[in-house]
Amino acid sequence: MPKSTEFNRRIPKQKFYENLTVSPTLKRFFVDQIKVIYWRNKIAATTMNLAAGEMVTEIEVFEVKLNESKLDESVLRQIDKEIPYHIIFLLEYDGKYQAWTAYKEAAASGNNAFKVGTYYHTDWLDETSLPLKIDGLNVDKVYENYVRQIAGDALQAENQESLKDSVERDNRRQELQKQIAAMQQKVRKERQFNKQMQLNTELKKLRKELEDLYDGKNENGDSEYDRTECR
Repeated sequence: MPKSTEFNRRIPKQKFYENLTVSPTLKRFFVDQIKVIYWRNKIAATTMNLAAGEMVTEIEVFEVKLNESKLDESVLRQIDKEIPYHIIFLLEYDGKYQAWTAYKEAAASGNNAFKVGTYYHTDWLDETSLPLKIDGLNVDKVYENYVRQIAGDALQAENQESLKDSVERDNRRQELQKQIAAMQQKVRKERQFNKQMQLNTELKKLRKELEDLYDGKNENGDSEYDRTECR
């Protein structure tokens, strides 16, 4: 990232759980899983040749050095709640990195409050292989592209849809996949033929909605979910 964005300030991890109503479990995650937190970069109209954003004023880049190769998501959510800006997290362990972020938007209540959505992350990669490219003419667009780069295929835009619409579509996809898996289990366990037929009808409706969500076509022109049969 441009040198003008460098901030490089260490943040005591205690700031995120001391003097706050934090559960003992969450506090233990901070203590056991995190070695140190650095505020590495600040991307904004004041630090780069970017136009100001309407929704995103600054993008902060936090490097979180870990004691082990995992970090409970609740830790990131707690940090996101305490920092009233959009954040890209770089988790580091044993020389490898994961980039994490959640779609974060202003809450209806205002007062610098944010609603933090689903987290997306990359695989563990070398630092130079992280898919983080500053792309956009304003801070809003740079943030959107960061989220899409980290999420990969999960948030590929359909017909120039907004990032919010992409996130909502992916959330619905995940919800439908869970419902389909649960319905398949019910079909397998059901012994009465009539009830099994009813469940299969509901299952087909869920699959159809999932297909419609992504136009239901793979590269061969076949529905991806037509190949999944209940047994």
